[in-house]
Amino acid sequence: MTALSAEFIGTLVLVLMGDGVCACTGLEKSKGKGAGWLTVTLGWGFAVMCGVFIAGPWSGAHLNPAVTLALALAGSFSWSALPGYILAQMLGGFFGAALVWAFYKDHYDATADPDTKLGTFCTMPAIRNNWRNLFCEFVGTALLCFCILLFSTKGNTPEVGMGSLGAFPVTMLIMAIGMSLGGATGYAINPARDLPPRIAHAILPMKSEKRDSGWGYSWIPVAGPLLGAAFAALCFILLF
Repeated sequence: MTALSAEFIGTLVLVLMGDGVCACTGLEKSKGKGAGWLTVTLGWGFAVMCGVFIAGPWSGAHLNPAVTLALALAGSFSWSALPGYILAQMLGGFFGAALVWAFYKDHYDATADPDTKLGTFCTMPAIRNNWRNLFCEFVGTALLCFCILLFSTKGNTPEVGMGSLGAFPVTMLIMAIGMSLGGATGYAINPARDLPPRIAHAILPMKSEKRDSGWGYSWIPVAGPLLGAAFAALCFILLF
């Protein structure tokens, strides 16, 4: 239960701060409105860092069902613990998004554009092309999981300042993926970062206009990351 609580709280903080930077830079009358993509990618990187610092000593700080799957496939994590970890991550993602809604409620009410409001909860592609979007999420998550698996190998151990799921290398990795590969889909690369907040968007009330929650696209930020995680684990096993 300690590990599951850590995954829940760590993912909650990750989404609170990650969706929070999207709300800060996107919603009307926010002091951070218009700060841009660099702010968003930095914010998400630091959000992951905080989540890892919180959960790392207790659960390994997966904070992402794709990472949990990759570690299990690579033999670094118990399959019996996988369902509990994923449930804790998904619940953390939902409550993190709900806290962002409560925090920025006045700004949601002041924002007329329903697409902007949806974008503070979950990802939508810049250009809708389902198979291309799936490929983008696959590649981004494969890179994420492959690098995380390599962080635990000899030569990247704590003796040289890295660590298995150390906060700083993962922080920089998230920022790099966002800056280089985030432009097409918004780089969900984490089902717990996308699906539970999307559900929160569907449930939570908005004073001003609210659009549908993009359910036709919602399978892509889940399937892409899971497939990418499986591919990363396979490459890791074959190569190393």
